[in-house]
Amino acid sequence: MAHTCRGTINLATAHIDVEDACIIVLSDSGRTYYLKLSSEVERQCWVTALELAKSKAIRMRSNQSDDSGDEEPTSQSDKSELYTTLRTLASKLDDLSQCNDLIAKHGAALQRSLSELETLKLPAESGEKIKAVTERATLFRITSNAMINACRDFLELAETHSRKWQRALQYEREQRLRLEETIEQLAKQHNSLERACRGAPALPSSSTELSNASKGSWTDSWLGKRSHCLKARTRLVKGETSDEDEETEYFDAMESAPDFITVTTDPAEHRRTGSNVSATSSEQTETWNLDSQGFDLPHQASSSASASRSVKLNRKRRTHIPDKPNYSLNLWSIMKNCIGKELSKIPMPVNFNEPLSMLQRLTEDLEYHELLDKAAQCENPAEQMCYVAAFSVSSYSTTIHRTAKPFNPLLGETFELDRLAESGFRSLCEQVSHHPPAAAHHVYSKCGWTLWQEITIASKFRGKYLSIMPLGAIHLQFHSGRNHYMWRKVTSTVHNIIVGKLWIDQSGDIDIINFKTKDKCQLKFSPYSYFSRDCARKVTGVVTDREGKANYILSGTWDEKMEFAKVVQSSQDGTSCEGKQKTVYQTLPPKVLWRKYPLPDNAENMYYFSELALTLNEKESMTAPTDSRLRPDQRLMENGDWEEANVEKQRLEEKQRATRRLREAEAVKALEEGRDCDAYKPVWFQKKEDSITGEEMYVYKGGYWESKEAQDWNLCPDIY
Repeated sequence: MAHTCRGTINLATAHIDVEDACIIVLSDSGRTYYLKLSSEVERQCWVTALELAKSKAIRMRSNQSDDSGDEEPTSQSDKSELYTTLRTLASKLDDLSQCNDLIAKHGAALQRSLSELETLKLPAESGEKIKAVTERATLFRITSNAMINACRDFLELAETHSRKWQRALQYEREQRLRLEETIEQLAKQHNSLERACRGAPALPSSSTELSNASKGSWTDSWLGKRSHCLKARTRLVKGETSDEDEETEYFDAMESAPDFITVTTDPAEHRRTGSNVSATSSEQTETWNLDSQGFDLPHQASSSASASRSVKLNRKRRTHIPDKPNYSLNLWSIMKNCIGKELSKIPMPVNFNEPLSMLQRLTEDLEYHELLDKAAQCENPAEQMCYVAAFSVSSYSTTIHRTAKPFNPLLGETFELDRLAESGFRSLCEQVSHHPPAAAHHVYSKCGWTLWQEITIASKFRGKYLSIMPLGAIHLQFHSGRNHYMWRKVTSTVHNIIVGKLWIDQSGDIDIINFKTKDKCQLKFSPYSYFSRDCARKVTGVVTDREGKANYILSGTWDEKMEFAKVVQSSQDGTSCEGKQKTVYQTLPPKVLWRKYPLPDNAENMYYFSELALTLNEKESMTAPTDSRLRPDQRLMENGDWEEANVEKQRLEEKQRATRRLREAEAVKALEEGRDCDAYKPVWFQKKEDSITGEEMYVYKGGYWESKEAQDWNLCPDIY
């Protein structure tokens, strides 16, 4: 340590001694200083402080000498943090040792004073000795307090870093378990490939043709999968280089393989081998026309986009909105203050939004309502189930490019979509809860069906991606036949939240149940995988009856189309390269059940809105004062005035918070007065227990359309 001041003494090498009751001697390299204090107590305080400073100076010098000889770079944050922590703990430990020595020293002096006090004979000496004992007892108390404080500091520091180290240890343990599981899966796959290579017979040419023919089809042939597995294993056995090239194929783990296999058969060939088919299947085979789309229903409209829009409209709807402005935004400046918070409680600027409310996004599920119109005409429950399944998948078709966040509805906000004259249905949504956010939805169609649901959105921000989990059941009942269906939505994931281009994926399972006939449809939304040979956004499903017999196979993608095929025969097979037994379904050629409408022109500059979405925020007359179309911040954003929209959005949210505080204050006052205080109740929906599931949910209680006709909106709150 370099010293530039004249007369400086290095405490690391200094000698501290006591010459008299009030004098301290400091000496180093021939230089000596005498410090005179007013009392022995003050002298001892100085001695304690100087000895602690000396021990710290010795540690600092040793640390500096160690750092000077360290060849590793000090810029590594983890090593630097570890070294700093260890030095701090060592410093605290040395303080404890120093205090312990001082306590022992002063304790011995106190003991000597007490011994001298016991041997006193003259009264004159008793006063001085008692004074000395008092001073030494005071010194002992001061030193003990220093010891206690040092112990407290050491304990707090140790507890803080102990929790941190426990988390790090837990993370390392989890990583080790994941690595072990991965290695175990790789070993199982390696063993499966070896067995497939050794025991599989040569593939016939017809199988190869079937595999090649199925590449353009809606299913993957089982024989094609098997040949790919054998080819991959053959390259390894022959000892080819492991370097990556254009011919190298990568596959998902075996656990992600489909649960069943489909093989398409020729309808004419199936008629000739009708001995293994039931009468129902044979009858369906005779009417299975590949040129048609969907089932051959009496008086049904075509499912193509042109036919579905041939309805004579009562009014011309708008086909465009103002282009989206190109405003830059620093994402990290906002997200760094939002870590650990619930997404619905984060005050987001409108830069992340699209000019639609969550209630309007919920209404977008009705874009392909024609599927339910056709389902209402079906007499066969299995056929009806296919259309209901296609409708459940079609609701995700608009999300492929829609990475912006819809506006969180205000409590009491509503949205109506009255298309009774144009499309035969009318829809009503209301925000029934704010925390957690929940919306109730009711749709009536004069084409023969009613749909209702209550959706609560749970979301989690996980750094790189955002998971959106809709909670709640969707109910659908057909007026003719009284078939009652229920299903739940899958999880939506928004990737590349911080860095990269945003993209959305849907994953999970949908189980659709017909509570009257006990028919079921199990739909599987496959998550995106970089190494998968399957097409992206793939959806597969099986429609079964109450006995578990498969009637139809569904396949397609949630952003493009869905196809279905009649099952004519099923069998079990256990010779797959994954080593699992699978069901092989022999089906008729597939037919298109649903196809996505093309986006309008210039959609990329209009938030990728579909034709229906472009009309949802169009101004309507005679709507309720709480309708989403009247929300000012949303309207300003649609017009391109984003700065004014941000100001208006903050005003609306603060008004909602003030209303909530007033409601909470009234509840507290009612509690103090011993009277009941009614909680917030929605205007158009009421909570009832579902007779089928036993769950409580908000259902439409009526009165909205009558109030609209009479233009009586006295029940509506002032939310804007």
